[in-house]
Amino acid sequence: MDLSAGPEDPRAATNGDDSHVSKKLKLSFITESEIREEFAHHQPGIARINNGSFGSCPASIIAAQKRWQLRFLRQPDDFFFNHLQRQILHSRTIIKDLVNADHVDEVSIVDNATTAAAIVLQHVGWAFAEGRFQKGDAVVMLHCAFQAVKKSIEAYVTRAGGSVIVVHLPFPVNSNDEIIAEFRKGLARGRANGKKVRLAIIDHITSMPCVVIPARELVKICREEGVERVFVDAAHAIGNVHVDVKEIGADFYVSNLHKWFFCPPSVAFLYCRKSPVSPDLHHPVVSHEYGNGLAIESAWIGTRDYSSQLVIPEVLEFTSRFEGGLEGIRNRNHEKVVEMGQMLAKAWGTSLGSPPEMCPSMAMVGLPSRLRVLCDDDALNLRSHLRDKFGLEVPIHCQVPRDGELGVMDGDGCVTGYARISHQVYNTLDDYVRLRDAITQLLQDGVTCEMLRRV
Repeated sequence: MDLSAGPEDPRAATNGDDSHVSKKLKLSFITESEIREEFAHHQPGIARINNGSFGSCPASIIAAQKRWQLRFLRQPDDFFFNHLQRQILHSRTIIKDLVNADHVDEVSIVDNATTAAAIVLQHVGWAFAEGRFQKGDAVVMLHCAFQAVKKSIEAYVTRAGGSVIVVHLPFPVNSNDEIIAEFRKGLARGRANGKKVRLAIIDHITSMPCVVIPARELVKICREEGVERVFVDAAHAIGNVHVDVKEIGADFYVSNLHKWFFCPPSVAFLYCRKSPVSPDLHHPVVSHEYGNGLAIESAWIGTRDYSSQLVIPEVLEFTSRFEGGLEGIRNRNHEKVVEMGQMLAKAWGTSLGSPPEMCPSMAMVGLPSRLRVLCDDDALNLRSHLRDKFGLEVPIHCQVPRDGELGVMDGDGCVTGYARISHQVYNTLDDYVRLRDAITQLLQDGVTCEMLRRV
């Protein structure tokens, strides 16, 4: 079955313009020069090794998005009444097959993982407010959960009487066993004094620091321990790691499609496993479709640009131009980011923050201790300095050992700073060589983060 073949193609409305003939007619895989063309709109002179934050969108997908936008603007009434919902359903069907959901009704398309978190936590907050959950019952989350998720817990859960148990994960980390042990401790705290854990929020890939979490194993533990519902925040997952929602087994699973799946921002899918609570899930923006199921509600939240949701078939076609498709892209990105991370660590006399098998298409690389990254402001200042002075876009993480922790040492002291590097199809060796040489130059010049505070 050709998943990218949809019920209609916006190219049919381009007045005979055949400049966008389907790439599926090609008999060979995409070439390096074609990849360069697809990302030629990236700002020249910038080593962009931060795909993890905002993703990247190829020129052919940007063109497809523009065609959908024009299709709406030419005749909005016809597009809304006769085409929009059918096209969104087609996109949802593609996602259903990509993530192995049982039914398309389990897949909703939303703006981003933040919106999905609001949907799930709004639902949990209502359960506390309406007395279905008892005051003081717990939500368990990882300490490195995305900040927007933490704010949604504050907005919907704690104000309704729920308590929050924060599981502090070790970093640097050496194995899944370390994560599993800490998670079990968090569940035990949540059940203390006869309380119940009503929701566990598990990252599939933590953002900062970046680590692949054993989500399937943690979900299984939740089932064994009687956790009522499990939400996997997998903002970075699709296109980055293998995703099979049935295998993972969570009640809710969200992943952005604009980070590692080449969609234009912003678009994400939210999988909600069919259950008796499904009718109680609602989009926080209430519009005409309220009460018709989350997937239908999410497909119309008022007049807006839905084009990022409509290009999913074209994105699938784009990934098919690469050897091995999306899986091939994912595997090559993983191999390359580990190779580049190890090259940088060797040059700086440090190490990776996790074993290669716990790295997705991103890796945490220890920075030399002489840079003295001692707080979050230091990390932000160093990131800004690398951007402004060296044309490097790379996030920096500060990890000062907590009381009782020894930390990781290099030849000069405790490593407290990490660069989170990404690898996507447009990256080249030169991007990482530039980062290597920039850090080396800072060390040679005796620069520390304390000096950058005064710049």
